[in-house]
Amino acid sequence: MYVCICNPVTDTQVLQAIESGCRSLDDLQAKLGVASMCGRCSEYAIGILERVALGETTENRSKV
Repeated sequence: MYVCICNPVTDTQVLQAIESGCRSLDDLQAKLGVASMCGRCSEYAIGILERVALGETTENRSKV
């Protein structure tokens, strides 16, 4: 599913970025461009970061 429409970024891409070391919205902005245009996707991107921090695994991606 698309997280960011301005810079076509999917939830899978966000999860991959987190797996490769992104730990903050600033990291995701630098790597993917998430929330760097209109900003409407920032809450959803932060939500993904929080779920991963709480133990969400790649096997449960469909639940993100």
